[in-house]
Amino acid sequence: MEPRSYFEPFIALPKLIRWFGVACGVGVLSGISSAVLLISLEWATEWREAHGWVPIAFLPIGGFISGWLYQRYGQSVEAGNNLLLEEIHEASNTIPLRMVPMVLFGTTLTHLLGGSAGREGTALQMAASLVDQLNHMVQFKPDDRRILLMAGLSGGFASVFGTPLAGTVFGLEVLAIGTIRHTALFPCLIAAIVGDRVTVFLGLHHTIYRHAEAIALTPAPLSAALFAGAIFGVTAMVFVKLTHKTNQLFKTHISYAPLRPAVGGFIVALIVFAIGSTKYIGLGIPTIVNAFQIPLNPWDFVAKIGLTALTLGSGFKGGEVTPLFFIGATLGNVLSSILPLSMPLLAGMGFVAVFGGAANTPIAAILMGIELFGAESGVFMAIACVMSYLFSGHGGIYSAQRIGVRKY
Repeated sequence: MEPRSYFEPFIALPKLIRWFGVACGVGVLSGISSAVLLISLEWATEWREAHGWVPIAFLPIGGFISGWLYQRYGQSVEAGNNLLLEEIHEASNTIPLRMVPMVLFGTTLTHLLGGSAGREGTALQMAASLVDQLNHMVQFKPDDRRILLMAGLSGGFASVFGTPLAGTVFGLEVLAIGTIRHTALFPCLIAAIVGDRVTVFLGLHHTIYRHAEAIALTPAPLSAALFAGAIFGVTAMVFVKLTHKTNQLFKTHISYAPLRPAVGGFIVALIVFAIGSTKYIGLGIPTIVNAFQIPLNPWDFVAKIGLTALTLGSGFKGGEVTPLFFIGATLGNVLSSILPLSMPLLAGMGFVAVFGGAANTPIAAILMGIELFGAESGVFMAIACVMSYLFSGHGGIYSAQRIGVRKY
């Protein structure tokens, strides 16, 4: 060992102190923005549910308004999460601050009027856009700016879901399949922890899910977990392909951008009225909770796949991850009737595995499973997430995600 190597930790200390301060700032901004988003979506959901079927009838109008605003004022930020990933891959321009109000308004409008969407995409965009403004005050080098944005992704993810460990790894893992950039590990960890704590400090509480009981690691349940993980992965691939295909169809056949979400909203509203139930719109948290407790309809996950692909594919704003939780948990609920694993365990496995497969972030998904459902089921969560990752193909919900190392 060279003599200089003994002093490397001390040489790195000033930089670590600097990044600690920066990451704390990133966490604060992420936590505040996620709190605003969560409060906004809670209000939108309560208002929609209080007014029955009336808001859903206005979904096409809301889609047109959202599409027009983005065409008129938000073309530079319309790429959303893909813009964030592209900036991390090839740092060029500071992300416009207008991304924050644009995506917040668009996502709130989607949930207010009954679209099927999530929230993580909005949280990531708000956090990364806010933290990138620090580049105006402190001129970060390109590599440092990439780390700054990655910390923003971690802070946004951790604070919106209450999962700091999963948030830490998500910011590192989501950029490229099969590779993790450890140089950003410390800032991502601090940003994720601080972001989560800020959201809690501001009075926001995340959903608590039922934990599965510990189960013996014997051949039968382990084999069932392998099979279930593969099913979760195929389901994730179907969701990804259907969403991207829907988006391509709308862009190909409707040239005027504001009309795309208007038409999509009209179709979604018709389907919801035809079904006669609002359980498949919005975040779907009540149904996710029920997936851990009572038998559900075997077609619930199919309906959520279709309505979410139609909502997001036509151009409405919102995230994909919470609908993926819904899809995975309800699918796991169905599988519990044919596999020798408990309903809470399979619902939890599906919850994280479908997300991990669709986002190509298996390690973040495993950690999320442990954080949300307890370490007792950690082995089964890991099996489901890894199998889902392997069976979901090389596509993903983020088209700007690159292939660092192929899965096979």
